[in-house]
Formats: sequence, structure tokens, C-alpha cells
Amino acid sequence: MSLKLAALIVMAGVATAQTAYQREIAQWRADRETKLKAENGWLTVVGLNWLREGENRVGSDPNFEVPLPASAPQRVGTITLTNGKVHFKPASGIPLKETDLKPDTAPDYDKLSLGRLMFYAIERENKFAIRVKDNDSEARKTFTGLRWYPVDASWKIKAKFIPSPHSVTFDTEVGVKEKDESPGYVTFVRRGQEYRLEPVKEDDELFFVIRDQTSGKTTYAASRFLYSALPKNGFVELDFNKAENPPCVFTDFATCPLPPPQNRMKLAVTAGEQTYGNHR
Repeated sequence: MSLKLAALIVMAGVATAQTAYQREIAQWRADRETKLKAENGWLTVVGLNWLREGENRVGSDPNFEVPLPASAPQRVGTITLTNGKVHFKPASGIPLKETDLKPDTAPDYDKLSLGRLMFYAIERENKFAIRVKDNDSEARKTFTGLRWYPVDASWKIKAKFIPSPHSVTFDTEVGVKEKDESPGYVTFVRRGQEYRLEPVKEDDELFFVIRDQTSGKTTYAASRFLYSALPKNGFVELDFNKAENPPCVFTDFATCPLPPPQNRMKLAVTAGEQTYGNHR
């Protein structure tokens, strides 16, 4: 085989791999949009109301402690908070059962559905709130699609994983703190400079909350999220082409964690999801 033919075969193999990667990222991004637009996705979140100790009224009456969209009955019921226990009691004629509400910190937490609406309890820093979703939300109806940097395979990075189990405390966009467990940290090199990031473990993935020098310019100022598979043979694959906006870009009623100081990079990550709408 001539050297020229061998070079052509290698080039063809590289081109095929690049095309396959482009298709992989395109499919991942399409799936992300589908999840955002889905019923009960983040585009449907229309309310977040912190509960006071004692009785909290629920319904479309705007003066209630837990106001629902106008499509709901004026009085849906009451939610009583007593020493960390959340209890829902429906009003007369409302087709819901009286029940204790396990918050979203439980794997099988309770969700109450009423027509196109859903509401449930969340717990943050020993405080409880009711999150409300509306499948007919304005944000869902007017969603215009996501914007991305062009796919750049150089941002798919093999990072070294250093085991170091510890806790990470996040500030959040709603003022409460969030504490999660980290299995360690990762390091990678970009253009001769080493960077270090600390993830936390979320289900069976690593979850990174990051900020970089595109933040507030082409990407959301507060943060972006990045998920990766768990470490394998001492390494983690960081694919910044899959960096995504936090839910707070799409709703004012999320409790997004903010990047800890160690995850605020002096690096412009020109990959992944750009900001949405008028957010900066």
C-alpha cells in the first residue's frame, strides 16, 4: 500500500469519526429540547412559594399563601406545615386526596395533579416550599429553541480524577444553601494551563456547576451545568459541547445552585449551550 493511499484511509477514518460525533451531539441537543418542551418540564414551572409554619391556603386566589394559576379553582385546599411535616387537605369538591406530602428530597416524593396543573413540596436547607407547574404556561407556549456554539471535538476532554470524598456547599439563586457530597475532583489541561473542577454525585453521574469567561457574555452569567459519567480507570470524560443552561434560565421559580469558587474558571469555554432569551 502506498503512503498516499494509507494517508487517505486514515483521513477517511478521522472524517467518519467526526461525522459520528457531530450526529451524537446533534441528537443529544435535540433530546434536551424535547425534555424542556415536555409536559411538566422546566418550561412549565410557574410558582415557588415558601411555606410558613401552620396553615397555608392553596388556590387561584392571589391573596393565598400558595397561589395557583387562574385556571385553578379559587380554593383548592390547605397545606399545613408542622415541625417539618407537610400535610395537604383538599377543599370540598376538589378531586384530590388528603395526604402527607413527601418533599422532593425523597426519591418517591408526592405530586398532586389538578387538570393541567401540578404542585408538590420541595425542601431546601430545612425550609419547605410548594413548586407549581402549568402545562399551559406562557414560557412553554413561546419557547423559541436553544442556541449553541458550533460543535468542537477539542472540547471533549479526558480529565484525570483524584479521589477525595468531601462535602460541597452551594449558594443558590434563591438565597438558601445546598449541601451535596463529592467523590473528589478532576484536572485537565487546556492550551498549556491546568484547570481543576469539583463535581458532586447526582444519581449515577457526576454533576458540575461551572462558570467561565463566556459567562454574562454569550452564556448565562450565573452558571452552566455539565454532567459526566462516573470515573473509569482514573479518568472522567468532560464533554463541554454538552454544557447546558440551568433551569433558572427558563423559570424564575427554580433553586439553582451557584458555582463554588473552585469551579469559576479563568477560561473561555466556547462550547455548549448559549444563553436563552434576554438572560445574561
